[in-house]
Parts: sequence; C-alpha cells; structure tokens
Amino acid sequence: MIFRKNLSSSKNWFRKHCKDPYVRERNRRNLRSRSWFKLKEINESEKIFEKGMNIIDLGSHPGGWSEYASQEIGHTGIIYAYDILPMRPLKNVTFFKGDITDIDIQKKMFFFLKKHSWNVVMSDMSPNISGCSIVDNVNVFKLSNIALKIAIRVLSSKGYLIIKLFHGHGFNKYIQKIYSKFIIVKVYKPRSSRVNSREVFIIARGFKI
Repeated sequence: MIFRKNLSSSKNWFRKHCKDPYVRERNRRNLRSRSWFKLKEINESEKIFEKGMNIIDLGSHPGGWSEYASQEIGHTGIIYAYDILPMRPLKNVTFFKGDITDIDIQKKMFFFLKKHSWNVVMSDMSPNISGCSIVDNVNVFKLSNIALKIAIRVLSSKGYLIIKLFHGHGFNKYIQKIYSKFIIVKVYKPRSSRVNSREVFIIARGFKI
C-alpha cells in the first residue's frame, strides 16, 4: 500500500513537471537546466552581469547558471565552475570537479582563484533534501558559509554574491550575518522558482569596511 502511494505521488510529480512552462521552454531551447531562468530573472532585476566579468559558479552541475552567465559576459570574461558532480564541457567555462566542503579542495581552489580578480561569486548549492526543514536549513547554511568564505577572500570590493537559501529555521539569523558583511542585501524569489519551494536567492554587494 505504501509503495502504491509513493508510485502515485511520483506519477503526479512527473505529470506536473512535464506541464511546467519553464521545463517546456528549457526543452525547446535545449538548455542545461530549468535554473537558467532563475539566474536570468535575477540578472534582469539587478543588472549584475557585464561583458568581461570574472565569475565563480559553485554547485554548477549541470551547468544552467554557467550557461546563462557565459552568454552575458562574452568570451573576454572568465567562469570557474565547481561541483562534486561531473559537468559536460561548456564553452568559456573551466570546470573543477571536487567536494568544496573538503579543506584540501578549498586550498587548491584559492591557489587558482588568486590569479584573477573576481566580480561575482554565485552559489546554487543545495544538500540532499531530507524533508525536515530544520536539518535541511542547517546543511544549506553550511554550504552557504563556504560560499560566503570564498566571496570574502576573492571578491572585488564592489563584487556580487548570489546565494540560494531556504526559508525556515535560522533563515533570519543567517540573513543578518550577510548584512554584517555587505552594504546592499536583497532577498529575491524568481517567478520561475516553483510555488511550493522554500528557496529564495540572496543578492549581496559591496563589502563593509
């Protein structure tokens, strides 16, 4: 009986997924992921990307954000993408496979990152979702702390940090942490984010001295 319920739930999810207009548009354009539209909306709202920018993409698999950012910054810009999962090659994007929660991996990252000046650090990283909002948010904040650490180390003074977070336990406290580091902080919910999703995106700019 439990199996039948799970099977029915999976079928309902798949049916809704196929009817999703963003999924259909992704398929029509042959884009890497639905998340392409989320970054597009963020950029159209905040006017972040410019030609020649240097960008770090954390949690890049399967490449939707890198794909969008690459077309915005052109061939004169640089994108370094990182993920624990493999990512198919993408023009003008250098991909590094590894677990960035590993301190040794982070040391190697900083060795390569210090060779350039960086305008944007963006993180679409997400842990495996357990369904328990308290546990999930704790794990999300661990990943976000890594993105924040990288941003503080390598971003230019007027650079942007874009992080995905989830509403719920500890959210307001974590937002205050970002406010303590940046002059401008905005919380953004793209239209392309699913209605029942708790995800929001934090856009921060300008370090506080």
